[in-house]
Amino acid sequence: MTPSIATQAGGLIHLLRPMQWVKNAFVLAPLVFAREFHDPASILNAAIAFLLFCVASSAGYIVNDLHDRDADRMHPTKRSSRPLAAGTVSQGSALAVLAVLYAILMLSWLWSPSTAVAIFAYLALNLAYTFVLKHQPVVDIFCIAVGFVLRVYAGATALQVPLSSWMAITTLCLALYLASIKRRQELATNGSDGRKVLEHYSPALIERYAEMSAVGALIFYSLFVMSASPNLVATIPLVIFGLFRYWYVVDRHEGGESPTDVVLTDVPLLLTIGAWVGICVLALSR
Repeated sequence: MTPSIATQAGGLIHLLRPMQWVKNAFVLAPLVFAREFHDPASILNAAIAFLLFCVASSAGYIVNDLHDRDADRMHPTKRSSRPLAAGTVSQGSALAVLAVLYAILMLSWLWSPSTAVAIFAYLALNLAYTFVLKHQPVVDIFCIAVGFVLRVYAGATALQVPLSSWMAITTLCLALYLASIKRRQELATNGSDGRKVLEHYSPALIERYAEMSAVGALIFYSLFVMSASPNLVATIPLVIFGLFRYWYVVDRHEGGESPTDVVLTDVPLLLTIGAWVGICVLALSR
C-alpha cells in the first residue's frame, strides 16, 4: 500500500529530524563568549552558520538512515520511528533530498570558505562514523564528541574570531558525557541488540566514562569562565545543577537515549539552561 501524500510529507520532515537541530546551538557559543552578540552582522553570520549546520546534520541523519534501514527494520523502536525503515519515505526520495542538502552545503563555500571547511569536516566525520567508526568502541563516543567541537569551531570561523582552547576542551568533555550517557541508556534498554558496538561495553565502564567526562567538563568550564570574565563564575553552580539534573532524569525517568528529548522535555533543565544563557549575556555585556 502506497503511503498517502500527508504521510510521505510527514516522513520527509521526520527524515530531517528537526528536533535534533537543538544540538546545533553549540554553533552560537562563540557569538556569546566572544561578546559579538551586540553586532547585527555577527548575529546574522552566526545564524547562517547555525542553519548550515542544521542542513549538515540532517544530511548526516539521512545517510545514516539509508545505511541502517535494514537493521532499523529489526529494531524494536526504530522500525516504526525511522521513515525509511517504516516505509513512509522511499529510498529514491531520501536520495533526492540528500542531493539538495549537499548542494546547499557546497554553496556555503561562496559565503565563508573557512566555515565550509568545518562543515565538510563534519560531513566527512559523519560518513566515516556511519560506515566504519561507529562499530569501534571508544572511537564511536569520541566521534560524536568531535562533531560538537566542529560545531563550535564553525561558529568561531563564521565570526572570524579565534576558538578558545578552553571552550573546545569543555565542549569535548561535555559531549563525551552526553554520548556516554546515551550509550549507557541504549545498553540498558536494548542490550547489545540495538547497536553492535555495545557488545564491547558494560554499564559500569560507560558510567565511569560519563563520570570522568562530567568532572572534566566542570573543571575546564570553571577555568574557562574564570579566564574569560570573573562575572561568569556565577554560572558555575548552574552548570553543576544541570549535570546533576540531567543524570537524575536519565537514572530515574529512563531518559538519556535521546539527549535532545531530555533537554526539551524537562522543565527544570530548560529553566537552568535559560538562566545560564541569561547570566552569560548579562555578565559579558558589562
